[in-house]
Amino acid sequence: MNFSVNGNNIFLIIIATFLTSAILMPIIKTVAVHINAMDYPNERKVHKTPMPRLGGVAIFLSFLVGYMLFANGSVRMLSILIASFVIVLMGIFDDINPLKARYKFIVQIIAACITTFYGHIVLNDISIFGLNLVFPVPLNYIFTILLVVAITNAMNLIDGLDGLASGISCIYFATIAIIAGIINNIGGLDVTLSLIMLGSTLGFLAYNFPPASIFMGDSGSQFLGFIIAIISLLGFKGTTITSLIVPLCILAIPIFDVVLAILRRLIKGEGIMKADKEHFHHQLLKMRFSQRKTILIIYAINIVFAAVSIFYVLGDNQLAIVIYLLLMILLLFFVLKTDILFDHSHKKKNQK
Repeated sequence: MNFSVNGNNIFLIIIATFLTSAILMPIIKTVAVHINAMDYPNERKVHKTPMPRLGGVAIFLSFLVGYMLFANGSVRMLSILIASFVIVLMGIFDDINPLKARYKFIVQIIAACITTFYGHIVLNDISIFGLNLVFPVPLNYIFTILLVVAITNAMNLIDGLDGLASGISCIYFATIAIIAGIINNIGGLDVTLSLIMLGSTLGFLAYNFPPASIFMGDSGSQFLGFIIAIISLLGFKGTTITSLIVPLCILAIPIFDVVLAILRRLIKGEGIMKADKEHFHHQLLKMRFSQRKTILIIYAINIVFAAVSIFYVLGDNQLAIVIYLLLMILLLFFVLKTDILFDHSHKKKNQK
């Protein structure tokens, strides 16, 4: 197979994978209902009726079609396919009968090791704010695996509202493609994967945007997180992602939400994997925003962070850093005014 991405076939890749995903979604929905891969409502969840999961399977199958049609075969690509299959297979089991967190963590590490040691997708150095850090062996392998597992879980944890994880993922994939176009580097594997995943995820989002008719489940959220991590690593190796600030900006909301979730649970003396209703999107819902408005607000914030990464790549480093710091200050103000980190319910009761 010998296929290279250029300006003429960018839209072909997106349209082909979008249509594949959109066509597969009703079929997967029927299968999910048949095998009882359902997400039932409880006190922690926003939806009120049982919803079929496994939307991630359709995303993965569309990804495979995109690979067969548009990607070049290589050891790296083979390692990504094998590791993705491992992640999705584990997600399917979890969507049917929830697995314990430690088992999912082990599978995530196995998948990360496949791309790291077999695919040789390794982060040897990073640059951020003008500093360059070099990781010697074996720290480079350890850091790479930790990064993949961390981003995989970040997307999994933020998947708590219709269209949230899929929409953020689409913004990420689109931003990588835009950056590649700006620096005239659209032929890299990271860009090809981004375009394939953009179409595949948009096909799912058509069914998942509020009100959703299907959820992606763990098979989707962990697959998206894993692919996002791999694209970041490929971007570093292929110079699309010129600095660590680029993925940090694009993924600011998921990273922000996960870090605060861990801190919140440690402060409360709870396990860091314990689910709750204090995530970023839950705070917006408490402000009486509808699900749709909450999603659009988070999309808008994420697009602003993505724009910062584009400014950075264009060479406006100082402007990008200033905007980034201002945004972080605003998010910090949001943290102090809501229950995302500290429980303010007792103060509200005293005021009454």
